Amino acid sequence: MDCVSFQCPYQESRLKTTESLINRVKDEIAKDVRQKRNLVWLELNGCSGNTISLLDGQNPDFMYLLTQMTNMIYSNSLMNSGGNTAMNQLFDVIGSDYILAVEGAVSLKDNGSYNVIGRHNGREITGYEAVKRLGEQAAHVIAVGACASHGGVSAARPNPTQCVGIQDVLQRKVIKLTGCPCHPDWFMGTLAYLLLYGEPPLDNRDRPLMFYSITIHDRCPRRSYFDSGIFATKLGQETCMYMMGCKGPVTQIDCPIRQWNGHVNWPVGNDSPCIGCAQFGFPDAMEPFITYDTMRGE
Repeated sequence: MDCVSFQCPYQESRLKTTESLINRVKDEIAKDVRQKRNLVWLELNGCSGNTISLLDGQNPDFMYLLTQMTNMIYSNSLMNSGGNTAMNQLFDVIGSDYILAVEGAVSLKDNGSYNVIGRHNGREITGYEAVKRLGEQAAHVIAVGACASHGGVSAARPNPTQCVGIQDVLQRKVIKLTGCPCHPDWFMGTLAYLLLYGEPPLDNRDRPLMFYSITIHDRCPRRSYFDSGIFATKLGQETCMYMMGCKGPVTQIDCPIRQWNGHVNWPVGNDSPCIGCAQFGFPDAMEPFITYDTMRGE
């Protein structure tokens, strides 16, 4: 059976993991079997790309998350409140039951002063302080995207503000959703699992196995070209891009079956090599993103 095909039953079941989890949460909340949980979305040093990705999510969309699945207590970009009102909402959640999702890296230089998220009780609050105070007491902590998971682009050389992933400043387990950005399904599926069952099965780097267990290479629809030794030599060729530096063989994520922008396409489907954005060490460890002479003996 061809299991890089979308008609493969195994792939179809994996693709629908998030949908089935969300549907169960929706049903149990509607029947009062399960209560909505408080959710704090904290943005630190980054580009807001994960927020934008979440807003583009479908089935379910962001409005379902906001109104039906959780009580969204705080989000730097998406809440109506501002100033002291917003900061009071953020810190008043401490002591209650809440899940903390963090986007962006923690800036450590000068005690975090290069990433100030607001003022509270007359003083500046850094991202470093906020994630420490909220992270240690949350029921679960989710690092959303590359920067929160391991530093990502924010920690790329030369890293002038000494950015790190949030695991480096918290003395507890952090569920890591690597990717630049994180696919909305990866976050929504992980959150739904937390609401239903608690912590999902994780790999040895604390990534949910339901999304991160198999490499792109093993599910790539161009795998047959690799096995036959048929390689692209320039962009736009519809063959295997391994010789052009494609990072699919080392990147564990389900992009080939999940795809992006409403599940319609992904980089390799658009004749561009995978750049390994879901791997630890991205971007530095994945460079160069494209090469024209890999393993050709030229």
